[in-house]
Amino acid sequence: MRIGIIGAGQVGANLAYSFVRIGHTVKIANSRGPETLSEIASLTGATAVPLAEAVKDADLVVLSIPFKRIPDLPKGLFAGVPAGTPVIDTNNYYPEVRDGKIEAVEAGMVESAWVAAQIGHPVIKVFNNIGERLATVGVPPGTPGRIALPVAGDDAKAKALVMGLVDAISFDPVDAGTIAESWRQQPGCPGYGKDNDRASWIRDLAATDRAALPGARKAMTELILAYQAQKATEASPLAWLKARGPAR
Repeated sequence: MRIGIIGAGQVGANLAYSFVRIGHTVKIANSRGPETLSEIASLTGATAVPLAEAVKDADLVVLSIPFKRIPDLPKGLFAGVPAGTPVIDTNNYYPEVRDGKIEAVEAGMVESAWVAAQIGHPVIKVFNNIGERLATVGVPPGTPGRIALPVAGDDAKAKALVMGLVDAISFDPVDAGTIAESWRQQPGCPGYGKDNDRASWIRDLAATDRAALPGARKAMTELILAYQAQKATEASPLAWLKARGPAR
């Protein structure tokens, strides 16, 4: 496929590496311009392009920028993207750590529904639970304990395509329902941040209590802050990419 990735942080860069490794053509973009992505392009095998070029003629688009930056994307960026083209939302809402308070989400709007409303295109929610380990912990199908990733979306065809891609990069896809249900895989839910296999994700998705999420998210925020302090010297995705060698 022709895949466009917007965002070159931990998730975006690692997905670029993973997709190129299995034969897809990948274009990657950020808000600062392609000239700032030369090293990531070299390490991943992706082509650095301007934002508009990343979505042009793409079979699939990945949106992986900080949650609060979604409204800053150029207006109409997704206007030419066909309705059936999957757009993957990898994001999480961290009001205390990074994003500040966003009124609609605080009032109960599901995070990925908010993202879809901002860009004017439906989204598929996945890859928000794994981070920089995307390109290092996947294993072949049938391996005992294979890590699973929940996939939520409203378009059955688009979701099926994305679930196949999750499997192709060495994880078990789990159908997590619709975008309205995607809060079950957000920070604070029982499965978030764990190396769950398929059965464990199915159990944790069903067990998630939405009323308990605010308190659980606060505890998760404290863990995230501690993790960030510990990994401060490895903030760039290049640290993980350089350790692996080229994707092809």
